[in-house]
Amino acid sequence: MVENAVRRLGFLRVVGVDEVGRGCLAGPVVVAAVVLHPDRPIKGVRDSKLLSPAARERLYVEITKRADAWTIASSAPEEIDRLNVHWASLEAMRRAVNNLAPLPDFVLVDGFRIPGLFLPQRRVIGGDRRCAVIAAASIVAKVTRDRQMLKLHSCDPRYGFGSHKGYATPQHLDAVARFGRSLAHRRSFRTPVRFDRIAPPVAQRGLKIKGG
Repeated sequence: MVENAVRRLGFLRVVGVDEVGRGCLAGPVVVAAVVLHPDRPIKGVRDSKLLSPAARERLYVEITKRADAWTIASSAPEEIDRLNVHWASLEAMRRAVNNLAPLPDFVLVDGFRIPGLFLPQRRVIGGDRRCAVIAAASIVAKVTRDRQMLKLHSCDPRYGFGSHKGYATPQHLDAVARFGRSLAHRRSFRTPVRFDRIAPPVAQRGLKIKGG
């Protein structure tokens, strides 16, 4: 594991950072930052995409209970539209790391470097398959975001957020073509359907997307 090599250099408190939701048409980007104790490995931790929903839920509970520290940060659709999804994701990553107390000694990030972060860091391509701390962050981020999308689905079931979680499936694109976009949708994303028509106000009742 990459974090073991970092620890051998003297960095003991190593955090893994990963995000979920960059490629979605709707909902937030969610980032998790997780610090695991090197002497307390959690069996079964791996890239969240390789796990079943039930396994992710089980590991989420174990990670959040046994981790030395963990935080969540997110970027709402409004921030994504204002900054673009790449910079909004990096900003959420920066917030997640800075919210840890105490701060980590070293930061391992899946695929990116975080600008404006005054801590030693390393981007790791394919990090969720090479680092236990990044894999743990991928699980926490995925479960957190899926739960948020299920809440959005309960507010407005027309879009099917509970099944596709905001990704551009045929079902989702068909719903946007029929009803227009909701407050959960990212206005800046290009799609095969028109995204400038807003769903009727009644569909927005109770719909809040948090960032930060």
